[in-house]
Amino acid sequence: MTRFLLKGLFYDKSRSRLPIIVVAVGVMLTVFMNAYITGFMGDTIEMNARFTHGHLKVMTKAYAENEGQLPNDLAMTEVSALKEELSGRFPELDWAARIHFGGLVDVPDEQGETRSQGPAAGMGIDLLSPESREAERLNIRESIVRGRMVQNPGEALMADQFSQKLKVNPGDEVTLIGSTMHGSMSMYNFKVAGTVSFGTEALDRGSIILDIEDARLALDMYDAAGELIGLFKTGFYDDTHAMEIAREFNTPFETDGNEYAPVMKSLTQQGSMGQLVKMLDVWSVYIIAVFILAMALVLWNAGLLGGLRRYGEFGVRLAMGEEKNHLYRTLIYESIFIGIAGAIIGTSIGLLFAAWVQEKGINISGLMEGSAMMYPSAIRTRITPADYYIGFIPGLFSTVVGTMLAGIGIYKRKTSQLFKELEA
Repeated sequence: MTRFLLKGLFYDKSRSRLPIIVVAVGVMLTVFMNAYITGFMGDTIEMNARFTHGHLKVMTKAYAENEGQLPNDLAMTEVSALKEELSGRFPELDWAARIHFGGLVDVPDEQGETRSQGPAAGMGIDLLSPESREAERLNIRESIVRGRMVQNPGEALMADQFSQKLKVNPGDEVTLIGSTMHGSMSMYNFKVAGTVSFGTEALDRGSIILDIEDARLALDMYDAAGELIGLFKTGFYDDTHAMEIAREFNTPFETDGNEYAPVMKSLTQQGSMGQLVKMLDVWSVYIIAVFILAMALVLWNAGLLGGLRRYGEFGVRLAMGEEKNHLYRTLIYESIFIGIAGAIIGTSIGLLFAAWVQEKGINISGLMEGSAMMYPSAIRTRITPADYYIGFIPGLFSTVVGTMLAGIGIYKRKTSQLFKELEA
């Protein structure tokens, strides 16, 4: 029976061509859209994790409650020991200390008088330690527009857009005016080693990047840091595992009333990142549901038209003694073969398109202007194991549903009426 049905579909192109094309197009779009959502949303999540939130973040309880204010007076102390402890307990994560601060960048003229000023959002990260991966993690070397990477203490990087606004060039000295960890005024001179552009408005408006030891010296934060961020060494966020680690770390401190006691938060527990991660999980389901519905409707109509053309065939098969139930089942078997063929073709084409976009990317930096949230400057798909089979869900389900709906007409037609149509 299987060989008979396959021969019928192969030799009678009018029976299989249109359904296979419809299924292939729908599956191709399903596979590509899933790879697109996984890539773009995943890159957005990872970018925010690398620059701001981490996959996991350790702060003091008081700092966590006022995190938006960058309260370095509530920062952690003895960070080196805590980092060593975290690396031993959770070796699957790479831990790094960071200091976020605000201040005023003052640019002097030849006489030492203020030539220009601008508010800056500063970040102190480990740029000079040989074992540090911070520069690689934040893609700093590839983002340098003018000048060079920080190589010595006392040097800083500025956002290129910010430096042009203040008319600062690599090699110029600037003064960072801010407040120390203890609340007193701080004025510290830096030499601008280079300028960077991340392609993200939130970072390029007014950022300055220092080595963490320079930031500690400027802000009087010896062996202190506002936060310790942890990133999975696999490169991708695992919410289930992250929540388990946070729960394990926080349990001993739950009853500790000390506001300087450490607390660990996962990525989904910070700001709106939880909603973003959940969106990534449910969007693939929405995509599949939409294409199943759309293809089922199209294939239903195609099945009705094909059924009208095949009423003569049905009449002959019924006259030969074939039961309606058996005839209905063979139509479903045919739809399964069509769905498999269309899904294979559509998946192959969808993966080719996704691989091209994953390699080349689509530049969208112009669309991100004015955005306060960090988005990647280029859309890139990400092909995952799910993309190899996800298209078979709408491909098979829609063809079977469409055929089942169209095939109901067999039971509504009388055998005598089919015979008359055959004679006509």
